[in-house]
Amino acid sequence: MKSSVAENLVALLKANGLTCATAESCTGGGVGAAITAVPGSSAVFAGGVISYSNDVKERVLGVRAETLAAVGAVSSETAAQMAEGARRLLKTDLAVSLTGIAGPDGGSAEKPVGLVWFGLATAAGTRTEKAIFAGDRAQVRAAAVTHALGMLMVAAE
Repeated sequence: MKSSVAENLVALLKANGLTCATAESCTGGGVGAAITAVPGSSAVFAGGVISYSNDVKERVLGVRAETLAAVGAVSSETAAQMAEGARRLLKTDLAVSLTGIAGPDGGSAEKPVGLVWFGLATAAGTRTEKAIFAGDRAQVRAAAVTHALGMLMVAAE
């Protein structure tokens, strides 16, 4: 399913003259990999930042240290700042971000395994979404990639 969604996304971005970028944590580049698997994606995909560590989230994407200290890496605020940082850094029309807990460890009552926060930065502003995916680490990551591609599709329409 990811490849067909990514193919449709690339076609839509091309048709509308838009570019996109990614900022990924828990998916480790999976969204960028899905997009770049599509021939011709270089016309619309600028690149991505794999910001697995908080240090990279801060230094590269511009996530505020205060945000990480107050609400943590897996939060709406961090997802928003990651997306905004990727859009600014890579100079694109759209940027999607993902930060979450893929498991099998690292979850808590407040932030269970499977929790992923998404950010979407556009010229019109930034919004976030939260999802909790069931399954093992690979299933959570795959579901998060598909969800992020879907967010880009909606924004590109």
